[in-house]
Amino acid sequence: MVVGTQDTPASTSVTMLNGQEQPKPGVSAKPAPFICDKVSSISYTFVSNRLKSVSLGVLMIQTTSLVLTMRYSRTLHSEGPRYLASSAVVLSEILKILICSLLIFSYNSCSVRGLYQELKEEIIHRPSETIKLVIPSGIYTLQNNLLYVALSNLDAATYQVTYQLKILTTALFSISMLGKRLGTCQWLSLFILITGIAFIQWPTHSSSDKKEMHSGSRLIGVLAILFACFSSGFAGVYFEKILKETKQSVLIRNIQLGLFGLFFGVAGVFVQDGDKVRENGILQGYTSVTWAVVILQAMGGLIVAAVIKYADNILKSFATSGSIILSSVISYFWLQDFNPSSLFFLGTVLVITATFLYGYDRKPDVNPSKH
Repeated sequence: MVVGTQDTPASTSVTMLNGQEQPKPGVSAKPAPFICDKVSSISYTFVSNRLKSVSLGVLMIQTTSLVLTMRYSRTLHSEGPRYLASSAVVLSEILKILICSLLIFSYNSCSVRGLYQELKEEIIHRPSETIKLVIPSGIYTLQNNLLYVALSNLDAATYQVTYQLKILTTALFSISMLGKRLGTCQWLSLFILITGIAFIQWPTHSSSDKKEMHSGSRLIGVLAILFACFSSGFAGVYFEKILKETKQSVLIRNIQLGLFGLFFGVAGVFVQDGDKVRENGILQGYTSVTWAVVILQAMGGLIVAAVIKYADNILKSFATSGSIILSSVISYFWLQDFNPSSLFFLGTVLVITATFLYGYDRKPDVNPSKH
């Protein structure tokens, strides 16, 4: 029995039946809140997983291209002096700052005033946030220079295998600095990954391989790559901690990182190669391949930041490890300087297994919109 009616807008019209509100015919009831939350959670998870997959894929391609071009540029025989690795690091930082600034410019409706205001507000007016990037930027600059030193003194196989120690250092720093806990499956996956990469890059010691060895001290190369592994793990986790604990955008953080990196890089140029710069200039020995290395290295910082934002440092290391497989395939079919063995195929299976094993053991991410 209808005991009363209430005039309300059509979207919320109801009738009272036995003291209970009932929707009028033709009027849809509001969806239950838990349904909306469920749909929102599913949508967030889908978008998050898509961003994670895309960023990891792009990082894999970028890392592969950088390793191949960097190695080629350091072994390329040309007339005149070889390009200065320290100057390439500086130019990469400048290019990274420009790219980030252009992206912020586009986000501000291509307004110069909007770009200026955002940079002023986020960088100059927030010195306590900006100064946090001094430590990781200095370490990243040192790391980039060390990688050039390593590639100048080590063969590609030794370089790539040894550099995978950064996966272990990243995991250890993630535990100590971020309080992360790795399960048994995750520790096992790290061991399997390192074993697989070692199988893939196991040197054949053929005579042709020995002829390709760089001149220089092998010990210097090994020490350089070991320090690079340690610095990569620490700086990467430190940067991840900053990104996830503050609300500043990845672009702003990269500009801050680039500004300090530019300072440290320029200092490194004059301390390490000051005499060479005064003699032949800072751009001595530059070719199209060198500029490709500079561009790829500049893009790498942005891609890594995106991976850290949407995934984490250990997954970033897995993507980088996967790029070694891709590098080997390209070397075989395009450069034709690599002959895969049974160990290569075994290592590929181990790397894929380790990747799935680590991902399976992870707990689902919490929707940040609920916090």
